[in-house]
Amino acid sequence: MSAGQLRIDQVVTSGTFSLDGGTWEVDNNVWVVGDDSECVVIDAAHQAEPIVEAVGGRTVTAILLTHGHNDHVTVAPELSERLDAPILLHPGDDILWVLTHPEVVHRDLDDGQSISVAGTELRVINTPGHSPGSVCFHAPESEELFSGDTLFSGGPGATGRSFSDFPTIIDSISGRILTLDPATRVHTGHGDGTTVGAEAPHLEEWIRRGS
Repeated sequence: MSAGQLRIDQVVTSGTFSLDGGTWEVDNNVWVVGDDSECVVIDAAHQAEPIVEAVGGRTVTAILLTHGHNDHVTVAPELSERLDAPILLHPGDDILWVLTHPEVVHRDLDDGQSISVAGTELRVINTPGHSPGSVCFHAPESEELFSGDTLFSGGPGATGRSFSDFPTIIDSISGRILTLDPATRVHTGHGDGTTVGAEAPHLEEWIRRGS
């Protein structure tokens, strides 16, 4: 595997998202990112076993959470124990984290922080809007972005629930994501991926459409 190239394994798990008294069925993307020896897990959705199988005995250096909604953090404590890896979440989402795992301590992610895995740096980009502590993980060398629920193929993540805000997510996307190289591949929290270049022309359309 050449320098700057990442092995990216996708796991899709199914379960529910619950907030504000409602519950919805969802399929989530979990990303296992690294090389054949070590990796990080991005998001910890619904079931641990398929994620552990994707890791396949590699050393896991961290469980990185894009945000604190329950469908993205469901099995973070179980994975942390089974894989002997710390949980990292932006403190802006502590208000959501405690709704699911009130007794579990995590380490904090900071905007601009660099996380090393398999000889590649993942840069933390705080992209509030879908939630206060939402982050994306950017690998500039290989032009990969793990966007959580901030950006999807077709537009921004939802902002109709508590602790979310449409103007804020638009500012995050326009100022922090659409400024990246257009060739950057976007690996989303749900559904199909996209690229920065494919989404950038639609910003004004999203703003007119609203939340």
